Amino acid sequence: MDLGELAPRMAALGNATRRAAYRLLGRAGAPGLPVAAVQERLGVPASTLSHHLRALREVGLVAQERRGATRICRADFEVLRTTFAWLEAECCVDADASADPHCCGAEAPQPGRRAAARAADR
Repeated sequence: MDLGELAPRMAALGNATRRAAYRLLGRAGAPGLPVAAVQERLGVPASTLSHHLRALREVGLVAQERRGATRICRADFEVLRTTFAWLEAECCVDADASADPHCCGAEAPQPGRRAAARAADR
């Protein structure tokens, strides 16, 4: 993953309505939720919800399928995992992790993390 993929995902989750929708879909798990159920729970107009779900789909955080007249939305958990794994991998890359007990990498120094992170930014 590179910053070109990460930035739009983070931007999509930067909106309160999108975060709320994504949270609902995440809590629903693999079965997902019909769009009408998401709309009802969030209390937003259909056109507004459609706009926000489209933004989440465009960055890969949400998948949608049609079942007859019903659209089912699901959080794409693999995209979520890779997004936050990338962020976690960047944690304390430029710091002495062994000197900071609060650092994500404090449990064991990992030589080469700094070089790997710089290569990922290119």
